[in-house]
Amino acid sequence: MALLSFNTKVHFGHGERKQLVLESAKLGMKKPLFVTDKGVRAAGVFALATETLAELQGAVIFDQTPPNPTEDAAVAGLTSYQTNQCDGIIGIGGGATLDLAKAIAVLCGDPAPLWEYCNRNASPRPIVNPPPLILMPTTSGSGSEVGRSAVIIFNNGIKAGVGCPTIVSVAICDPELTLSLPKYMTAATGMDALSHCVETFCSPLVNPPIDAIALDGLTRLYQHIERAVADGSDAEARWHMMMGALEGAVCFQKGLGAVHSVSHSLGALGHHHGTLNAIMLPHVLAINASVLQDKLPLLCRAMGVAPDTDLVELFLQLNQRLGLPSGLKELGVQKESFQALTQASLADNAHKTNPRALTENDYLRLLAAAW
Repeated sequence: MALLSFNTKVHFGHGERKQLVLESAKLGMKKPLFVTDKGVRAAGVFALATETLAELQGAVIFDQTPPNPTEDAAVAGLTSYQTNQCDGIIGIGGGATLDLAKAIAVLCGDPAPLWEYCNRNASPRPIVNPPPLILMPTTSGSGSEVGRSAVIIFNNGIKAGVGCPTIVSVAICDPELTLSLPKYMTAATGMDALSHCVETFCSPLVNPPIDAIALDGLTRLYQHIERAVADGSDAEARWHMMMGALEGAVCFQKGLGAVHSVSHSLGALGHHHGTLNAIMLPHVLAINASVLQDKLPLLCRAMGVAPDTDLVELFLQLNQRLGLPSGLKELGVQKESFQALTQASLADNAHKTNPRALTENDYLRLLAAAW
């Protein structure tokens, strides 16, 4: 039985961004470091998220989040936090921003090489005295606001997690912050969330409450992703997408699988995580199908399709309708990299909870099929 835990206090709903002023005051934040990215600021989403704060002039804003958060970016954020004598962190953005905000908070408590905190270490450094941290997602994808880790590309080239399940003081999930998200990012982040629900449900660990949450999240995401992509202003679809993303990340405690072991390996090369998950999901389902005969009909039922539906073909067609790449070749991935990617995937923590034990040859076949 996996550990059952639901760690994060969450405000959820349209307009809940109003809670930011109340929660930051409760946490004693007088000079927070705002972690975001330039795109979120340029789109006006940062201003929307912070509209209830009386005075932002002179606020300390770190908007240098890269597309995939890095150890160097976390150190730069720490420097900004220390130089400006901040007393808390507010992360506003997509999964990269929220993971980076968590990594900065980890370093603020006890500055040390971030790799020493990584869950790939045999004995990760304990996290001590992190500052108050509020996270506000502006996409419906990673669910990082309730996730158990901060996934970072470290200076050694490895993309992996820093386990920090209790570091978030409060999450504020306002679907209105996603209304202006472009079609492609709505699709790619939505498939990221959907893959979380599928992979955690398929994990061999025993956790019935998480299975129920994963299936509920899958229902919401599958029913609403095409609506949200077609009409970004569809407030109902955006609500269900954000709830599904949150549910998918709550399920991380049950473990992931080869979708993520491969996506982490490819993500270290700079590719977008949600796009990678969308590409890999049908091919991983195909390679795991022989051990999922009892679970595939339940996935079908959650999605409202016939119990004998070919889910591999269903997800391939869904990706096509959403305008996502059909394979890794479109991203510029070279076949010559397959061997190195295979070794990285075998070493990734998500590999351990794939429904069937994959070998080096399995990963090579998987990459070839997804190419």
